[in-house]
Amino acid sequence: MRQYIRDGHLKDLSDVQAMLKDLFATAVQEMLEAEMDTHLGYAKYDTKSKDTDNARNGHGAKRTVQSELGDIEIALPRDRKGEFDPVVVQKRQKRMPSIEDQVIALYARGFSTRDIQDHLHQIYGVEVSPTLVSNLTDRLLPRIQEWQNRPLHPVYAVVFLDAIHYKVREEGHIVNKAAYMVLGVDLEGRKDVLGIWIGQSESSKFWLGVLNDLKARGVQDVLVFSTDNLKGFSEAIAACFPQSDIQRCIVHQIRNSLRYVSYKDFKAVSAALKPIYQAPTEEAARMELEKFEETWGARYPLCVKSWRDNWSELATFFRYPVEMRRIMYTTNIIEGYHRQLRKATKGKSMFPNDESLLKMLYLATMEVTRKWTMRVTHWGTILGQLAIYFGDRVTPYLP
Repeated sequence: MRQYIRDGHLKDLSDVQAMLKDLFATAVQEMLEAEMDTHLGYAKYDTKSKDTDNARNGHGAKRTVQSELGDIEIALPRDRKGEFDPVVVQKRQKRMPSIEDQVIALYARGFSTRDIQDHLHQIYGVEVSPTLVSNLTDRLLPRIQEWQNRPLHPVYAVVFLDAIHYKVREEGHIVNKAAYMVLGVDLEGRKDVLGIWIGQSESSKFWLGVLNDLKARGVQDVLVFSTDNLKGFSEAIAACFPQSDIQRCIVHQIRNSLRYVSYKDFKAVSAALKPIYQAPTEEAARMELEKFEETWGARYPLCVKSWRDNWSELATFFRYPVEMRRIMYTTNIIEGYHRQLRKATKGKSMFPNDESLLKMLYLATMEVTRKWTMRVTHWGTILGQLAIYFGDRVTPYLP
């Protein structure tokens, strides 16, 4: 290598890349020749070891294959019977697998088609078209379908339901679509995304279909559903999982309450609401709600009414141990997951179709869930109390 540099063959990084590309092309070609040796059972010119009526038949026309180091030229060896089927570079393969992996990895991180084109051209000297990027990512669709239909655990401790909204082109118009997300915590205390569904808008009717899908995939029981404050949610859950407790998100409730409050009183009202949901027991929380009504009820009666109307589902978490309350009283777990999705999709102001949106959300989800290796904090304590509280609904399924 030093001699090669002294002779002036390597002057800059582009010369190094060109040399590596040539070496790589030579290596691939030699691997193809070795595959032919293995296929026929003897090396070239070694007729003494020949024990077949098949033989080499030259090479096919040279063709270009895309690789990490740029385009390389190879010629596939042929045999007289046409039985040779190479593995290193298959007969109709135009790209080395690593290029496909690069496209999918970049797509998962929210790169636009133009960004992917520029990146591959700048780093690898490979030209890819928008159609190629789309075709490569379309290969994910069977994998997504398999993931979406995979069997689930029979029992989940907590299931979070929420949606995130995107703009999607449909029949020549740009419309708002809801990506329905379901995130579950199983009896081992591990989080997982149970599925992603794309719908026209967030509605209790669509959520009913999602819940029925979960049942069809093996979910028999959910101890607690943690939801936002969408109207009709309770009816949809009761229709599919009548035994489940429902916890409305306290954070969503506070946001809804503040809609009825003058901006100048935001801080004061927020501070006055805090003792309600931070109370140690439901009875203490009711007393704090009474105090809140005495102070703010006359000025903001709709704010108080919102808490009273939804109290049965807002106060569910008081029946559970403190460690469990931190998990279920708000949809923060799924909101954190949504933040990761928004990072991946922030470069997309609009998606050309539902499939494009689903592909990006799936890839981003795989990247997020890959890091979910730890159990929920204090899960041993939580599980012990859940087993006592729910009895036969939990104990037969304990790990």
